[in-house]
Amino acid sequence: MHKYLLILFLLPTTHHVHSQSLNEKQGRLLDSLTQAATGSYYTDIHSIVIARDGKLLYEKYFNGWNKDSVHDSRSAFKSITSLLAGIAVDKGLIDVNQKVYSFFPEYKNFSGNNAWKKDMTIAHLLRMESGFDCEEFDGDKDCETDMMASKDWVRFSLDLPMKYKPGTVWAYMSSDPMIISGIISRVAKMSIMDFAKKYLFDPLGIKHYRWTVDPGAHGMTAGSFYILSSDFVKIGQMMLQKGMWKGQRIVSAAWLAQSTHTPIPIKDFSFTRFSKSAVAIPQPSWYGYYWYKEEIRTKAFKETVLFASGNGGQYLMVIERLGLAVVFTQGNYNSWKAKKAFDLMARFIIPAFEP
Repeated sequence: MHKYLLILFLLPTTHHVHSQSLNEKQGRLLDSLTQAATGSYYTDIHSIVIARDGKLLYEKYFNGWNKDSVHDSRSAFKSITSLLAGIAVDKGLIDVNQKVYSFFPEYKNFSGNNAWKKDMTIAHLLRMESGFDCEEFDGDKDCETDMMASKDWVRFSLDLPMKYKPGTVWAYMSSDPMIISGIISRVAKMSIMDFAKKYLFDPLGIKHYRWTVDPGAHGMTAGSFYILSSDFVKIGQMMLQKGMWKGQRIVSAAWLAQSTHTPIPIKDFSFTRFSKSAVAIPQPSWYGYYWYKEEIRTKAFKETVLFASGNGGQYLMVIERLGLAVVFTQGNYNSWKAKKAFDLMARFIIPAFEP
């Protein structure tokens, strides 16, 4: 595997630019973006894709990656899981106020602190407020590694011990979205892979992707989903169109409003601050139903950015006011350098489209 990656990164850069849709200022700033991404300061960028008002304006690949490379979205896929939950809500299959364990009647372990599990709702899972004894945002207690080593990721997640009453503490983890997948599979009477294909991927024309699946045939909904950058940006474009795609309703506007409402502050954290940008003024990060929100602010502008985020620098960013959907894929795993995408947004991408 490592040998293959070494060869891959030595391949020539492949890129595509749709310059006919850019004005002079936009072309100049996006050329500067390309130069920055290929320089020595912004390391291990794999792709940057920008779409605006339904048009793909900028699509570039770096360090041997190309338009046919499916990329691990890591935890950015949690945001797609939020969309899948919304589709299930729209179809009347689930309600966010339903109790989680009502979908798993065979589960009997409600002794001690586990009695709190009886009160856990789907909304608690979507807000990362389940109360399980895990915390992966700061790495305090990583349960994902043990989950991936188990034979049934949904069962592993349901069996986790409780630490808090549901709804009282925000603790980021991979088990919450895994349980969401188990619920959707049960009520839809199909695998999460088939559900996503039928109701999200096929309607968007997303054909080339790869799931990570456990031995029990549960698709991973917390990460490890491989997708083309040009397809990932379609998700953002669909959201900008209030859940519509080529005249077809994918997910309701009501769900998008509910799921992207971000009332939960992430204490003492700012993606922009960790980007070490010299031009952006750090602002706090907020969380909703597997979506983040943060304002990118400079002396010249301020724009609210809704985004999905995955380890290493996998981002889908949406700026509704500007009609922008932006995808970054990177290889800066477990490094602050992944956050440099926010510096690139502040320096080049947002200024290119500011009125």
